[in-house]
Amino acid sequence: MKEETFSLQTMLSTLYKIKNNKAKKRLIFDQAPIGGIGSQWVKAFFISLPIILYIGIFNPKIFAMLGIAQAIIFYIVFLSMIMIMIAGLTFINNNKVMRQIAPSWNKLFPSVELTQVLSSGTTPYKDFLKSYNRLLSMDLDDKELETKMKENFQHMQEENKEIYEMMTNRR
Repeated sequence: MKEETFSLQTMLSTLYKIKNNKAKKRLIFDQAPIGGIGSQWVKAFFISLPIILYIGIFNPKIFAMLGIAQAIIFYIVFLSMIMIMIAGLTFINNNKVMRQIAPSWNKLFPSVELTQVLSSGTTPYKDFLKSYNRLLSMDLDDKELETKMKENFQHMQEENKEIYEMMTNRR
């Protein structure tokens, strides 16, 4: 099976929500640009789960069998299971998106790990979002954006040389 190659704009649109030339990191990555389910449908599914649970437990037939105390306990227990399931499904969704776009990212930026760019911790690329927002305001095409991002990654590596060297020597 041939590996799909995605454009830089496509990859970034799966990871960041762009509104008024400002990028914001998505909590649930969007699979729609790479041929999957859109994040709005995943969110709608997540929101519907507690409602479906409520309808299932508090409908007249089941409620009469359980009683108020057991119905409330069941709702709380199953709601906690739903929260765990949502966390797991979000992890699976985000991992799938990362696996799909990683080969294309590595072709464009072989020395830059995508996980480090997305990390909220201390990495050489901690200022990536600021840099990306600056580039968004310039309204660049894909090639220009790629060139500018390579320059910015190089600048971030030089600026955070100690962290970059520690992380590259770790491997």
